[in-house]
Amino acid sequence: MTEPSASPEDPWVKVEYAYSDNSLDPDDEDSDYHQESYKESYKDRRRRAHTQAEQKRRDAIKRGYDDLQTIVPTCQQQDFSIGSQKLSKAIVLQKTIDYIQFLHKEKKKQEEEVSTLRKDVMALKIMKVNYEQIVKAHQDNPHEGEDQVSDQVKFNVFQGIMDSLFQSFNASISMASFQELSACVFSWIEEHCKPQTLREIVIGVLHQLKNQLY
Repeated sequence: MTEPSASPEDPWVKVEYAYSDNSLDPDDEDSDYHQESYKESYKDRRRRAHTQAEQKRRDAIKRGYDDLQTIVPTCQQQDFSIGSQKLSKAIVLQKTIDYIQFLHKEKKKQEEEVSTLRKDVMALKIMKVNYEQIVKAHQDNPHEGEDQVSDQVKFNVFQGIMDSLFQSFNASISMASFQELSACVFSWIEEHCKPQTLREIVIGVLHQLKNQLY
């Protein structure tokens, strides 16, 4: 004897069909809700973190400009062209650049002054040593200098050297043209102004003056 088949109109069959449908599972609905809530909260956290970071960056920039206006003297001076208005960021930066360039120039100027002062100190030390040596030499030989020659003798030495040089210069230089004069001057220097030639001239002048003095 066969069992009767279940009719679609059977209420027990309807209940079974309802529980077998996954789309109607309440656990799945709760899972989708939690996932959506997690996504929304993650986006909110990222948005808040980005907003906070941006606010920190703006605050740091503002503090930097405020510090510049406090440090740079020209930012504290009243600019009559803008009146009592607050300095813009562009003006603050330009005044800061100008002040830094001014400091660089002042630093270079001070370094040059220090270098000059060091050279002066070195020259004074050398002069001090020389004067100390002169004083010591005079103390060791108190009678030295009694035979010192006059300024006239010094001039006579110089005059004798120049007279000898002029004689050779006058005999060697041509006055036909400026170009020829220039060429003759260089030729005369190379021939008559050699160290050995000058030495011989000076020795001759000194011997001549010594015979005149003594």
